[in-house]
Amino acid sequence: MPDGVKIIVDRATRLFLEGSVVAFCNVDLQIRSKEVLCIVGPSGCGKTTLLRCIGGLLEPSSGQILIDGQIIDRPRNGVGVVFQHFGLLPWKTVAENVAFGLQMERAPRQLIKERTERYIRLVGLESFEAQYPYQLSGGMQQRVGLARALAINPDVLLMDEPFASVDAQTRELLQEELLELHDHERRTMLFITHSIDEAIMLGDRVAVMTSRPGRVKEILSVDFKRPRDPAAVRAHAHYAELRNHIWHELKPTVGERVHERHPS
Repeated sequence: MPDGVKIIVDRATRLFLEGSVVAFCNVDLQIRSKEVLCIVGPSGCGKTTLLRCIGGLLEPSSGQILIDGQIIDRPRNGVGVVFQHFGLLPWKTVAENVAFGLQMERAPRQLIKERTERYIRLVGLESFEAQYPYQLSGGMQQRVGLARALAINPDVLLMDEPFASVDAQTRELLQEELLELHDHERRTMLFITHSIDEAIMLGDRVAVMTSRPGRVKEILSVDFKRPRDPAAVRAHAHYAELRNHIWHELKPTVGERVHERHPS
């Protein structure tokens, strides 16, 4: 592995339906240790499929993916995943959901207790430990999912549009909280999003993907220092330049998708 690189995606392709559908094709990526790489792209370009391959939940049809020099062909310890639709177990309380991954790893009882309490506190859910998912707002449910992923102490965190299901105000609040969490506990993070603003706000770099079959069109550096003040970032001239550039790259592919759904 090159120095400082945590994850390598090497000419990876993923096919479905006996090869008739290509989710992504010949993707090359290097994700540095403790950086946040955000991926943006049009719907259907294979972003989520790529994340699942990095997490070992799917295998690439060709090429390979490595974490710490080891080829990924199954889920591995040290990788946490936060999904868009929360993925909470409805019959378990907040505390039980947060503890679930540690229990699956057969962690010692005292460690489970300490980690569960720590990350419930860190995501601001103290006093909600005994509540069930149906009793929580969408934003609170997503905090539970994040706490569960962090509790296993992953060195890689994969986030699949985790804030897409919440309202706009809650989304901005969760973005700010994730920025603070990352400042406190730096981890290698891959963050999938449709939001250009979110990618710039959270990422150290932004990878822009083409429409299906998804390829990496370009990777842009986001040169805002951490810790980041969201208001200051959005007011900066470089933010507008980055946002306009990414939208210029994405707009033609988004337009293609619209015309496919609504032909004239």
